[in-house]
Amino acid sequence: MRAHPAGPRSGELHTDRPTGAAPADLNALDPGVWARGARRDPGGAVSLAGVDVRDLADSFGTPLMLIDEADFRSRCRDFAAAFGRASAVHYAGKAFLCSEVVRWLDDEGLALDVCTAGELTLALRAGFPPERIALHGSNKSGHELEMALHHRIGAVVIDSFHEIGRLAGLVEQFGRSAADPVPVMVRATVGVEAHTHEFIATAHEDQKFGFSLAGGEAEEAVRRVAACQGLRLIGLHSHIGSQIFDPSGFEVAAHRVVGLLREIVREHPAVAEGIVTLDLGGGLGIAYTSQDAPLAVAEAATRLRVLLDKECSEVSLPVPRLAVEPGRAISGPTTVTLYEVGTVKQLPGLRTYVSVDGGMSDNIRPALYGARYTAALVSRHSDAAPQVVTVVGKHCESGDVVVHDVALPADLRPGDLVAVPASGAYHRSMANNYNHVPRPPVVAVRDGTARVIVRRETLEDLLRLDVEP
Repeated sequence: MRAHPAGPRSGELHTDRPTGAAPADLNALDPGVWARGARRDPGGAVSLAGVDVRDLADSFGTPLMLIDEADFRSRCRDFAAAFGRASAVHYAGKAFLCSEVVRWLDDEGLALDVCTAGELTLALRAGFPPERIALHGSNKSGHELEMALHHRIGAVVIDSFHEIGRLAGLVEQFGRSAADPVPVMVRATVGVEAHTHEFIATAHEDQKFGFSLAGGEAEEAVRRVAACQGLRLIGLHSHIGSQIFDPSGFEVAAHRVVGLLREIVREHPAVAEGIVTLDLGGGLGIAYTSQDAPLAVAEAATRLRVLLDKECSEVSLPVPRLAVEPGRAISGPTTVTLYEVGTVKQLPGLRTYVSVDGGMSDNIRPALYGARYTAALVSRHSDAAPQVVTVVGKHCESGDVVVHDVALPADLRPGDLVAVPASGAYHRSMANNYNHVPRPPVVAVRDGTARVIVRRETLEDLLRLDVEP
């Protein structure tokens, strides 16, 4: 069993800064960054939803992804309450999805976006209502489209002219007609440069998603959908990127999508009557560090509704239902990843490296995007002075960095537990087996109890795929 050193109580909910500046109290946790159920106990150890992280490490090993179930559910309710009955909140499954999360989403009444056969199969097997599922994807296979039609999901978000042709062929095969059409949405590329990393900005012209408004492709896509008797256009879709703090991009996007709707009303009035939804996508940012200042959900909802009402009223159009697609904004803040320190390597005059037992196999975002995180010593209290260190993983790659330049106690030592908050979006979804490292489990914690919802991958799991001679 792991030793549980005691210490005096210190601080409650504040955090450090990844810029190299030391925070006032290394033992504090910032409520804007950490999951809502995170607390530091009188002995200095952190608990999540009433469960001591040291006990969790003893029971489940490390690295370990811990998701605060009550926090996840409360964020679902926050979005549902903020956007109201006249809107639709679709959870973006790509952020993190497993059978238990699907059940939480169903319980809380949200809709679900999927973008592959794997995500769709998971949702259906977990019992999610197909009419509340939308299928995204820039290159949907024939099999994925067949699944969508067979299970009669809520909508297919069309992303290319080829896809319209594939759907038109499948409509006849599945016996769908104007009397029983397949509901679809057209994804428009609105030419908005979101204030985000170029790899996750998705609405500028030079990218793979959607139909360009500026080039007329979006309007042509609407014409082709209208010409297919077995398809029914129920909405227009736009997504400008991810990790967005400035809402001005949404305002421009709404203006341009409403402009497309106005053209449809003029050119295809019968088609326009079926458009009941305007989907402005997801992308609301979260706080990975205390430097980040995301919009509150209620404020974001109010601004989006007001701007949509304004845009439609200015061109005398009825206001369609507003849809949004939060993924990261729901799952991201709810999860803490727990690591054990293996080595502390001091390079005098250069840097101190703190190596943990995970790395880019459980969080590749720092390597892909230069994503910034914070971290804290969570297994004990420390009165040691702060020291700016770089937390790295165990992989044979110099880019295997977990947290750049974070202030941690100078007495950090092997066996200590270090946790990285705000690790619930894309981490497990993008996890990999570099160096044949098994992927970590996901454990849900709630009301002082813990249960595995995604088990730890084993070496046998990895070897099972090898074909023996």
